[in-house]
Amino acid sequence: MESDAGGERMQRNYNSSGIILGNPNNPQPIWPTIDGSLGLSEDDSLSYARSFFKFGFFLLPWLWAVNCFFFWPVLCHYSSFPRIRKYVLGSAIGFVVFTVVLSSWALTFSIGGERLFGPTFDTLVMYNVADRFGLTDESVNSSNKLGSKLAVEIASVASSLLRALDIVTIAF
Repeated sequence: MESDAGGERMQRNYNSSGIILGNPNNPQPIWPTIDGSLGLSEDDSLSYARSFFKFGFFLLPWLWAVNCFFFWPVLCHYSSFPRIRKYVLGSAIGFVVFTVVLSSWALTFSIGGERLFGPTFDTLVMYNVADRFGLTDESVNSSNKLGSKLAVEIASVASSLLRALDIVTIAF
């Protein structure tokens, strides 16, 4: 017997395999994972849900989305699997917060651009990294920096390696 949110006592119904049944009149089991009877037991599900939730904090928020997808039945049936539900619900909240923050940052950066950030915008963007280090064709031809010479040497070696690879490929 377990207590539900209203304080009333409810009894969980189990079949002979230890699977939780949703309604005593309907013997259809409520599985914690989307793959139903092929999925994990409740204890294994708890372990996976906890792991996905915790690893989501280590800059892997896509695991929160995976957690929500894999344990979708737990989100749909609010009274089933309370030990698993707190991790899945936490993952759903974390993923929504992460998505809102990332979307806000991306939209602010792309819409605001140079008008919003001013002269600092050029140091924030990544599309001009090659120009800064002199690795583009224009900068290689127009400057005699050490970085430019290095870029030319790397391109020359890469070209030689590709020609050697072509010769070896043709030979075989």
